[in-house]
Amino acid sequence: MRVVLRKATLHLHTRAGDVRDDLPVLLFLHYFGGSGRSWIPVMDLLACGDFYCIAPDLRGFGESLATTDRARDYSVRSWSNDVVELTRFLALRRFVLVGHSMGGKIALMVAARAPAGLEAVVLVAPSPPTAEPMPAKERARLLEGYGDAAAARQTLRKITAQPLSRARVALAVEDNLRTSPAAWRAWLERGSREDISAKLNAVNAPVSIIVGGADETITASLVRREINARLRLHTVVHTIPNAGHLLPLEAPKATADFIERSVPFVNICAGVGSHGGVDQTIAAAAVR
Repeated sequence: MRVVLRKATLHLHTRAGDVRDDLPVLLFLHYFGGSGRSWIPVMDLLACGDFYCIAPDLRGFGESLATTDRARDYSVRSWSNDVVELTRFLALRRFVLVGHSMGGKIALMVAARAPAGLEAVVLVAPSPPTAEPMPAKERARLLEGYGDAAAARQTLRKITAQPLSRARVALAVEDNLRTSPAAWRAWLERGSREDISAKLNAVNAPVSIIVGGADETITASLVRREINARLRLHTVVHTIPNAGHLLPLEAPKATADFIERSVPFVNICAGVGSHGGVDQTIAAAAVR
């Protein structure tokens, strides 16, 4: 399904079981070079627990497109603008943002704007709100390797600690190769370096954080220093042992369990209207 926004057309991946009205919608934001379908192993598990799950392909990734595909069309702010606009378009009355890697930085930017209905944020191996500690050699390798399947597989090997099935490797490589060249360069050259740390003081929603114990870049100590220390509300960094950076693909069960445990910290006692309206809105937004 696709939703047409002011400056982008977003493709949405959804999962839903016997949706309960007392649970918020889970809105998933993916990692750099990925797409919303990287969350499907996690969403399949959470849908069994009655959650309604939505994972958009962010602008320039997967099947989503910017209205104009220029470098200036891609930034942490533009991606966050799309997410806020999407929540309004879908009329999400209550939702939890779940952001992985790049999606984690975008989730923090969205949370700082306190959109109506946001009840909590879950960060999964999040890119920091400050410049990501990426060696210049690795940044150059990624820039030069755009569109190359061998380079994409090399990146997968570098950032994972658990073996992936052939299907998940194929999915990750395909997503990597589908990324818009302008979006690819924009994140590596600007977005990953952008400093939005001053905005974290405006985050009022509770934040839960998990990282992979074998992730060599987004470590627990980095997250404590760059994120926890700047949040107004206390939070603890949890770890999935022996997992690398791609937690939704490497450890979907542990990741889903953590997300589900994080939701009860939200006030889920107040009754809300049926989630059926979300389905109708998405259907109405589908591009013919």
